[in-house]
Amino acid sequence: MATLVLTVIGDDRSGLVDALSGVIADHGGNWDKSRMARLAGKFAGIVMVAVPDAAADALVADLEPLEAQGLLDITVERAVPGDMEDDSTLYRMEIFGLDHPGIIHEVSHSLAERQVSIEELSTEARSAPMAGDTVFEAHALLRVPAGVSPAELTESLVRLGDELAVDIDIARETDQVT
Repeated sequence: MATLVLTVIGDDRSGLVDALSGVIADHGGNWDKSRMARLAGKFAGIVMVAVPDAAADALVADLEPLEAQGLLDITVERAVPGDMEDDSTLYRMEIFGLDHPGIIHEVSHSLAERQVSIEELSTEARSAPMAGDTVFEAHALLRVPAGVSPAELTESLVRLGDELAVDIDIARETDQVT
C-alpha cells in the first residue's frame, strides 16, 4: 500500500469532501486520517490516504479534474515508509491567555530549540464574553525525543508562559493536563 498525504484548499461550498472522497474511494483508497476546517471562507485540510500501490498514480491523476473545475487546489506527497518509528514520547500541551502577537512563534521556537516536534496543533482566538478581551487557546500534541528531560521541558515552557502572560500546561499523553 502507498501512503499519500493530500493538502487541499478551496472556496468553501458544499460537496468538497464528497468530491475528494469519491476519487479516493474509486481507486480503492482508504481515508485514514484528516484535519479539515473552514477558515475565513476557505475550506482547507490535510488527508492521509492509503491506496494500493498499483492505483496510486491513477488516483493522483484523477484528482486533477477537481482542480480544473476550480473546486480544490490539491498537493500530493508520498509518505516514506518507516518514517514514523522512533523512541520519542507524546505529550499534550495546552496554552490559554489573553491574545497577543507572537505566542505561537515564541512557543514553537522554544520547542524547536529542544528538537521537540509538533504532531498536531489547534488554535483559536475568541472574544471573552465577560471581559470583552480576546483570549487565545491552543491545544497541541508534541513528540518529545528520548534525550529531552520532561522536567526541564515543562519548567522552560512554564517560564516562557510567565514571560508571555499565558498559562502553558504540559503532560504526558497518557496523563491528564493540569
